[in-house]
Amino acid sequence: MAFLARAFGLKKEGKQTSPQEAIQKLRETEEMLQKKADFLETKVTKELTIAKQHGTKNPQSKRIALQALKRKKRYEKQLNQIDGTLSTIEFQREALENATTNTEVLSVMGDAAKALQTAHKNLDIDKVHDLMDNVAEQNELAEEISNTISNPIGFGNEVDEDDLLLELEEIEQEAINEKLLDIPTEHLDHLPAVPSGEISTPSKDEDEDLKELMQWAT
Repeated sequence: MAFLARAFGLKKEGKQTSPQEAIQKLRETEEMLQKKADFLETKVTKELTIAKQHGTKNPQSKRIALQALKRKKRYEKQLNQIDGTLSTIEFQREALENATTNTEVLSVMGDAAKALQTAHKNLDIDKVHDLMDNVAEQNELAEEISNTISNPIGFGNEVDEDDLLLELEEIEQEAINEKLLDIPTEHLDHLPAVPSGEISTPSKDEDEDLKELMQWAT
């Protein structure tokens, strides 16, 4: 009991040990026991080597070998005890570390809950709903305004495209008629005179003038 009290830093009276201090003490104890276990393992190996070297060659060697095996057994017993103690300490340290972590997490969560409560203190849920409804209404209004602005004005969609095509064809026909009527007068001077007598075969020059006239007409 005294050993455990020294190992864990326990005191009958006075200041209570904090979880962090207890964890540190447990870690130091683990380290000390592990070093002792390593030392005992070395001892076990040494005694086993002695026993093998002497064996049962003669009574003296036999006695030395048996003494070595006895010491090996004692060391192994101590080693088993240390292994059990290490397992207990390790379990206790892990439990204490988990408890400390949980305590810190709960403390942080409690602080966060208080902060949320403070943040929501001046908020009215009904006002929040009204605000969100207002935001949605303004978004719909903005979209309607954008759609209205994007629609063309002055030339509405009521204009019939077939009427526009018909008007375009009429404009093109008028342009063709004007082109036919706009024949230069100098070409008219080359037209052959109306024959008064027997119709004769057109001469070569007259034939050229007629072709030129036809080209202008088309």
